[in-house]
Amino acid sequence: MAAGSQPAPGRTALVVGGGISGLLAARELARARLNTTVLEAADAWGGCVGRHDVAGLTLDSGAESFATRSTAVADLAAELGLGGHIVAPRPGGAWVQLPGGPRELPKTGVLGIPANPWDPEVRRSLGLAGSLRASLDKLLPPSVGTTAEVSSVSALVRVRMGRRVLERLVEPVVGGVHSADPGLLDVDMVAPGLRASIARHGSLAAAVAAQRTGAGTQAAQAQRSQTQSPPTQGAQAQGKPAKAGSAVAGLRGGMHTLVTELVADLRARGVQLLAGTAATAVARTPHGWEVSAGEGSFPADVLVVALDGPAAVRLLEEAVPALAGHQPGPGPLVKLVTLVVDLPALDRRPRGTGILVAPQTEGIRAKALTHATGKWDWVADAAGRGRHVLRLSYGRSEGGSPAAAGAGPGPESASDEELLDMALQDASALLTVPVTREALVDWDVVSWAGALPFAAVGHRQRVAEVRQVCAGIDGLLMVGGWLAGNGLAAVVADTKKQLAAFLA
Repeated sequence: MAAGSQPAPGRTALVVGGGISGLLAARELARARLNTTVLEAADAWGGCVGRHDVAGLTLDSGAESFATRSTAVADLAAELGLGGHIVAPRPGGAWVQLPGGPRELPKTGVLGIPANPWDPEVRRSLGLAGSLRASLDKLLPPSVGTTAEVSSVSALVRVRMGRRVLERLVEPVVGGVHSADPGLLDVDMVAPGLRASIARHGSLAAAVAAQRTGAGTQAAQAQRSQTQSPPTQGAQAQGKPAKAGSAVAGLRGGMHTLVTELVADLRARGVQLLAGTAATAVARTPHGWEVSAGEGSFPADVLVVALDGPAAVRLLEEAVPALAGHQPGPGPLVKLVTLVVDLPALDRRPRGTGILVAPQTEGIRAKALTHATGKWDWVADAAGRGRHVLRLSYGRSEGGSPAAAGAGPGPESASDEELLDMALQDASALLTVPVTREALVDWDVVSWAGALPFAAVGHRQRVAEVRQVCAGIDGLLMVGGWLAGNGLAAVVADTKKQLAAFLA
């Protein structure tokens, strides 16, 4: 059904949750000519793909890029008229702050796991002994680390490549991306197919290289096909190793523009969008479903629940008792501090596109810093020469970096003013340039409570069980990051896949 046409009278669908997965589910339902309504408890759409204004700049308040391991997000952007807005980050790559000082992140890696332990950046981070231990990976049988039914990220990395790879590369990357200790995360959820690929390619390093090569090829294909522009000149477009952090892309103007266009598309399709309307109860009826929200109730033939895991199970378990006991743990509380500063000294981009922080690093509480004006040309153009946008993230699932313990309130309990002081101190230490209140033009703090799904060890089995329960109930579907995995690419691809199967 083309945008602008209206759904035919007949079956009705209700989507609970107006994040990316909920909005995308509503789009697929409307395209199948169901009369669709979306309920969202907050006043804004898009969930963790949000926006805020700081110093007159409209910036992403949540997700600011997407992984290019598949073309799912690029395809969606093209469908919404944003194909020509897809941009790659500036060259220069990302860094990692180790207890011994800053190092460039490896050119190739998945979750910080290197594809070649002898790459110069890897060896500088690991030292000779660390690279030697990591290289033993290629001599180990493929069965090592792959035969257990479930495995954490750290268990796989430690047994195949050793402690230094885990502590100096994997922990900073996993902490920055997933806000979690790799010992708590199910490797099959956060890096799908990686363990299985070891059997095909013979080692963990070779499996990482295969995934990265595929990501680079997908990114180049996406950019060529979606923008109808000449191939990008450089490593990524040629399928060669790209700088760390470059296996992602963004949208000119920010990822939040995807939400803007998606909402406009839904309205054109006749979807009813009700923000500020929280669903409080669900009941099954002889004809389908009835959801209580606000002052009223909403009957529907089809119900799609697109909430975070704990909220989704709580909402449904009375109507669907088989879901009881399948509630996952809450995701970590993440706080993002955005600083806009007038500091021409940062024009040289001392840490490239940004820097991740190893948990063992003393005196720094941030888990990552993104130099947005150093990463995205469109942000630099909007800010102007000498003005810079820095974004520091705080909060890990284990409650913060142990190195910072005892140094005042933790990020989770700190006030916004206390977080600002932390951010200024951390930015100064990480960038080697004093970032002071005198240079500060404007700032903002955004909190995301449970926005990142927590894929604990064993979570994949829970997901399979939840989906099996829902498959046995007519007219019910659950989607979202806690089921799909972290990141826009995973959420978009999985939501489309689940809706296609459900509607079929």
